[in-house]
Amino acid sequence: MIILQVENLTAAQGGVQALCVSELALTQGQIMAVVGPNGSGKSTLLLCLAGLMEITGGRLLFQGWEIRGNSRRAELRRRVTMVFQEPLLFNSSVKANIESGPRLHGLPAAERRRRAEEASDLFGISHLLNRSASKLSGGESQRVSLARAFAIKPDVLLLDEPFSALDAPTKQSLLNDLAQILKETNSSVIFSTHDLFEAIHLANHIAVLNNGHLVQQGAVQDVLRHPADQFVAAFAGMKTLLEASVGYLNH
Repeated sequence: MIILQVENLTAAQGGVQALCVSELALTQGQIMAVVGPNGSGKSTLLLCLAGLMEITGGRLLFQGWEIRGNSRRAELRRRVTMVFQEPLLFNSSVKANIESGPRLHGLPAAERRRRAEEASDLFGISHLLNRSASKLSGGESQRVSLARAFAIKPDVLLLDEPFSALDAPTKQSLLNDLAQILKETNSSVIFSTHDLFEAIHLANHIAVLNNGHLVQQGAVQDVLRHPADQFVAAFAGMKTLLEASVGYLNH
């Protein structure tokens, strides 16, 4: 079942077209990596999909209905949650931060507590619930940010470069944990990255952006084995190294 879909979507920044995506669709349980170099339009695409940025043309559809007007956009924002590169945490306890998402959705206190405990267990941060968010490390902060998003139980989760600010050991630990969590929860996810290793580690579908244009999409192994043009071929040039280190493409 297709959950989120765009058709001939365009978006502009400062009066200049920044994004042009002819067709893209996320299905239930799919994990899609949107890859490309800095400035390729990855964050712009996610902001459009989250209803946080106006599109200038084309159509954005959620579960078959088109997002038009403020009421539909508000509903989209309730059903689709975005986690940003830099964790946006309140100056309060970890527990209060995780509960803030369900609180904004109008859930009662008992349910907020239950979801906070459940999400903190998923991300291994139950021991941090009473700690101030201002005392957390970068990796702990990102785990809290992700736990808050999962506590909302969104239909679609959007992650904008969620690992880019982390050091290598912290990044690897969170990558491994998140891969397991996404599998267990059958989540529908789109995440952006300029790191092909992250895409191979987490995703089963990949979309390649270049200068705001979608140049290729498909199953990860298909795109890396059969690049559509020289840009994709160059971007996928790490394939041999990644085959040896991850073993993904040999399955």
